Amino acid sequence: MTDYGFLSLIPPILAIFLAIRTKQVIFSLLLGITIGWVIISDGNLFLGLIATVEAIVDVFSGAGNTRTVIFTLLIGALIQLIKFSGGIDGFIGLIQKKLLQTKNPKRNIQLAASLTGFLIFIESNISILAVGTAYKPLFDKYNIAKEKLAYLADSSSAPACILFPLNAWGAYIMGLIMAYEHLDPFKMLVYSIPFNFYPILTLFFLFFLAYTGKSFGPMRSFETQVEKETTNEKVAVSSGNPHLMIWPLATMVLSMPFFLIYTGWEDSFIGNSSAVIWYSIGNGSGSSAVTYAIVFALFIAAIMMSIQKKITIASFFSESIKGMNDMLVMAILMVLAFALGALCKELGTGIYVAKITSNWLSPGMAPFILFITSCFVAFSTGTSWGTFAIMISIVIPLIETMGLHPYLSLAAVLGGGVFGDHCSPISDTTLIASVATKSNHIDHIKTQLPYALVTGGLASLLYLITGFLFT
Repeated sequence: MTDYGFLSLIPPILAIFLAIRTKQVIFSLLLGITIGWVIISDGNLFLGLIATVEAIVDVFSGAGNTRTVIFTLLIGALIQLIKFSGGIDGFIGLIQKKLLQTKNPKRNIQLAASLTGFLIFIESNISILAVGTAYKPLFDKYNIAKEKLAYLADSSSAPACILFPLNAWGAYIMGLIMAYEHLDPFKMLVYSIPFNFYPILTLFFLFFLAYTGKSFGPMRSFETQVEKETTNEKVAVSSGNPHLMIWPLATMVLSMPFFLIYTGWEDSFIGNSSAVIWYSIGNGSGSSAVTYAIVFALFIAAIMMSIQKKITIASFFSESIKGMNDMLVMAILMVLAFALGALCKELGTGIYVAKITSNWLSPGMAPFILFITSCFVAFSTGTSWGTFAIMISIVIPLIETMGLHPYLSLAAVLGGGVFGDHCSPISDTTLIASVATKSNHIDHIKTQLPYALVTGGLASLLYLITGFLFT
């Protein structure tokens, strides 16, 4: 393998720099990939451009990558069908009715908003939009600051998505790990979950604040101000059939373990039946399982919506295509991220980073450094997914070269990406949270930042401690 030395750092550094400067992540990744292949082609621009096209096409030569992209598009189709049929409105209406009947509505509304964001881990933006839409009228009625709602919606979505990765997040991360053929992507991701301290702490902290009603920093002043206001506004309860949302999503989530067993069943007979099942789950194909699960969920959704006359054959396909179009940018980002990962592997970026850091970076400090670095990249670029693409291509070779704890190191990168995303004013999720709750965007950032820094600081400390404990 050719040693490209410092040149191997240019594509990821260029991608980060351009993303910060232009705020265009797709353009930045594409240019970084192109420059990388020009380097491999000995500076020949023509050959570099040809190699870039081939590298993007080669993403689809791997069945796992192709399944991941298909799954992402089909998630968009399922979400759009649920919206079109009234499933989301029905789910929101069900929550609103239940909460208006409770004895302590102010506390229960905040807890329910947090729980809803946590449970809709199918897609982070949908989670934020659903929570914002469902609970904004209730927060207004009971004089709870909309900035608090923005925090609950934003901070419950991505942490839930990454801790329960039966979704596009999980498929995407496994796709990035899949570039390293000797690794088991499903095992790597699942085993990293207990070490993903930032999202775990964020969810605990979020539910604590919702239950106690406590607040501090700028959030307290917003809550004090809104408590002085009076409102007689009536809540318009949304209508629709909640089962059109609940059952398709439940089908997708509950069928995932079955399809993991199904795809890992071959040669799994190692003793008793329970051992066979657990071995099959660990040996199953994550990308296949999520793809089969989403297809099964679409099938159930189509049957239910047809029986209730909510959809026709024509509208099923037109709305599915509309939903896929909504996820197209994410799918393109995935393809470019996979291509960047393959490029960094070809350039030996991670190996070079390990070589130049091995003299001064102790393995015990590495998880902490990875967490902070990942946070910085996500904060600067406004994208956790783009951060994962860059950082995973670096952390895997570091794990192998420096003997780092694999699950702890991967978790540090993933958690750091979510942390930076929560703090970033240019993140799409923070922007969506502001829009969904009708909050001023800067006010949302100001009120969320102290809470994110508390859990981010605790996570940093835990990575310092566990880094030395598990080395």
